[in-house]
Amino acid sequence: MSVPAEPASTPRIFVAITPQELGVLYSEAALERLRGVGEVVLPPESGDSRIRLPEGIADDYDVLITSWSTAPFDPSVLSGSRLKYAAHTAGTVRGLFPKQVLEQGLRLVQGGSAAMATAVAELALTFTLVLLRDVHSMDRRLQATHDWRAGGSGTLTHGIREQTIGVLSLSRVGREYVSMVRGLGVQEVLAHDPFATEDDAAALGVQLVGLAELCERSDVLAIHAPVTDETRGMLDADMIARLRDGATVLNTARSAVIDMEALTTELVAGRLRAGLDVFDVEALAENSPLYGLDNVLITPHVAGGTVEARRAQGDGVVQEISAFLSGAPLRYEVTAEIYDRLS
Repeated sequence: MSVPAEPASTPRIFVAITPQELGVLYSEAALERLRGVGEVVLPPESGDSRIRLPEGIADDYDVLITSWSTAPFDPSVLSGSRLKYAAHTAGTVRGLFPKQVLEQGLRLVQGGSAAMATAVAELALTFTLVLLRDVHSMDRRLQATHDWRAGGSGTLTHGIREQTIGVLSLSRVGREYVSMVRGLGVQEVLAHDPFATEDDAAALGVQLVGLAELCERSDVLAIHAPVTDETRGMLDADMIARLRDGATVLNTARSAVIDMEALTTELVAGRLRAGLDVFDVEALAENSPLYGLDNVLITPHVAGGTVEARRAQGDGVVQEISAFLSGAPLRYEVTAEIYDRLS
């Protein structure tokens, strides 16, 4: 059971988000619900791309709302403060809140993560279907040539139900992706996740396997792992070499999980296919060998970016703040135990 804050009077809520981003994340209805639980204070207009927390934030406010446009949080302001709760509307909290704030008693929730998980999984599923059916290549050729046969008339592609789908990490996104492919009739779904139990796997309808077996058996390998000390570079050149000829690699998570140089070599050679939303260096260099490959789909780190997901992120934060202030359980609290595992 959550313990509510003890504000001096009406809870004061500081929204450390730029006006432009606020309009994307929070509908007027969501802001009205937020005003119904406390006094909402917006930052003054400044034109800055990052909102810095005002002096005295920790003594003047009970709740802090953050997002991508919030400057990193200085834990030194928490000593003996009124501020006891922060709700993050975006993805990872690790670049904004150091782990130290949890040890100092700040309650922290990743309120936007669940909404983004659905959107990210949707793009991974889109990559899966487009690559299996070769939609992108046929479209490119047909648009370029206006020739029915050159565009792929008569080409046989692959259906998703018959594929062995491998999932690296049963994270929130991984679980959403599993649900989606299982809903389309996929019978064999494998997963590698040291934190998942056999009960988790049974509930999801997946088989837990080792990393090497995951690579060797998967027709489609979907990466949904956060970057941690354990996952960084885990899909190295050896693991990539274990993938069967013609296998598809999807990465809508973090580039550092996979050896991009080794993957790129395989993609240029044409042995593998890939759908990639994340890269070692962003923006992707103009001379990247990934451009122009028929066996590769690339997007500019947009997996979580749907209109619906952004609004749902704001709604999720409002719900979590309402829960905190009323003493109800929090759904997406970040604890010291899981902090290092979160994407």
